[in-house]
Amino acid sequence: MPKLKSGTIVPNAEEDQVITAAALGDPDAQPLTSEQLATLRPARPRGRPAGSGKKVQVTVRFDEDLIAAFKEEGDGWQTRMNDALRQWRREHR
Repeated sequence: MPKLKSGTIVPNAEEDQVITAAALGDPDAQPLTSEQLATLRPARPRGRPAGSGKKVQVTVRFDEDLIAAFKEEGDGWQTRMNDALRQWRREHR
């Protein structure tokens, strides 16, 4: 058994049976069958999502207010900035 933190209360055998019976009595939390376990697959692979492979890392300096405006909209600000530059390029060919 792994080392437990001090103050951890371990249930005795009787308490453990009560806890197990309560968990098995929950229709939304039934254990999976062996067949169900065999069909499980990860929702996505581990690690960073695969990129397009077409990105190039560069260093560019932008005004603080411009970066702040994109960051205010939350995560994905770099992608939105990329999309804005792409749209500008389409409109100014």
